[in-house]
Amino acid sequence: IPYLFAPVPRTGSSWFSHLLWQTGCLGAPLEYLNFEKSGPYGFASESPDLQQQLWRSVLSRRTSPNGVFGIKCFPMQLEALVQGNPPLLSAVMQVLLPRGQARRVVHLGRRDRIAHVISYARATMSGVWRKEQESGPAPEPEYSAEALETANRWLTLQESAWAGMYRDLGVEPLRLWYEDAIADPEGAVRQVADYLGVAIDPQAAVAVPRVEKQSRGGRADWAEGYARSRAASQGSRDASQDG
Repeated sequence: IPYLFAPVPRTGSSWFSHLLWQTGCLGAPLEYLNFEKSGPYGFASESPDLQQQLWRSVLSRRTSPNGVFGIKCFPMQLEALVQGNPPLLSAVMQVLLPRGQARRVVHLGRRDRIAHVISYARATMSGVWRKEQESGPAPEPEYSAEALETANRWLTLQESAWAGMYRDLGVEPLRLWYEDAIADPEGAVRQVADYLGVAIDPQAAVAVPRVEKQSRGGRADWAEGYARSRAASQGSRDASQDG
């Protein structure tokens, strides 16, 4: 029972993937295709053959005893395979989205667009994407309207990439939202299990590394600045239309 966990960045996807993993019944949907040099499999960034070996390895090691296998990835990781390792991309797609069989995709998005854009912009500027990267008091990223607009464009691009893939493949994903998962983690996990058609056995639970929530210091100031910027942009557009 394979499935693709298809989040947009800054939706709590690392935290949620570990919740799914710890059930022992929903695979371990981690970033097995992240071959960036700074990523978990960066040592294979220049070796398509090693990437293939890693893929075969995780298929055997990270499939739950009940036969469920999940993988988390972002659109840019699939695009990197288009450019750097097409045979691996073909192998991945044959497992995750086989022709003539059930195609299962769990999509994770975020409703609060302003908070989403701010989170992405700040992470991009600071280089801090996870709680474990926070080592003591760090300099607060300086507010940047340009960084926010860039973040908004990148999020839109990745959302569009997923939407295009779903349309081209005729896939109707299970759509989850960050806000709902935070409010009811167990309920969100149950939705995934129901979507896959499997039962969660409490006796199958496994211990996995815990993902801590990042601190939110300074984001209120960014929210105020972004709201002012959006209001000013809207005012300029309205004035142009009136003219």
